[in-house]
Amino acid sequence: MAELHIIGALQGGTRFPAASLFCKWQMVFGPAWRCVEGALHGQTQVDEPQDGETAKWGHPIDIHLASKGLQGWPKISVEVWHYDMFGRCELYGYGFCHVPTTPGMHELECVCWRPAGSVMDEAKAFFIGGGPQLVSSSIVHSGADRSRLRTVSAGVVKLRLGVIARNFARFGVET
Repeated sequence: MAELHIIGALQGGTRFPAASLFCKWQMVFGPAWRCVEGALHGQTQVDEPQDGETAKWGHPIDIHLASKGLQGWPKISVEVWHYDMFGRCELYGYGFCHVPTTPGMHELECVCWRPAGSVMDEAKAFFIGGGPQLVSSSIVHSGADRSRLRTVSAGVVKLRLGVIARNFARFGVET
């Protein structure tokens, strides 16, 4: 079996509307892949950066995957949340990025978006918080009906990933 080691970190988030951010993440992949070792999902701590700075998480990612084929190449799906002074959590954005296909260290920027509501939804979100959320977050990385969504740009999550590919040559894949 071909093996893929993904070692790195969710470094932080920038250009989101407010501070006190944390990120929930998950690794998603097709049925030809299986996890040999490592956590496939996690959550960072809340970081409160100074005005205009990047929220710094430094959350480690260390996953060992094995595969019989290339279909369903791994992706990292993220949700960025804001933790307010009343202890409420508000969704600030969804995003995903493919794990790089070439071995080595990679700096990735995962552009995030959030669903846009009606004018009334946006006014309500402005004054009392909250806002539209997806019923199922699987639409973020599957792309099934994502093109039908009305969205608003939300910010960027920065990742630093090291990719190690092993035994891919046996399956005719050059790395």
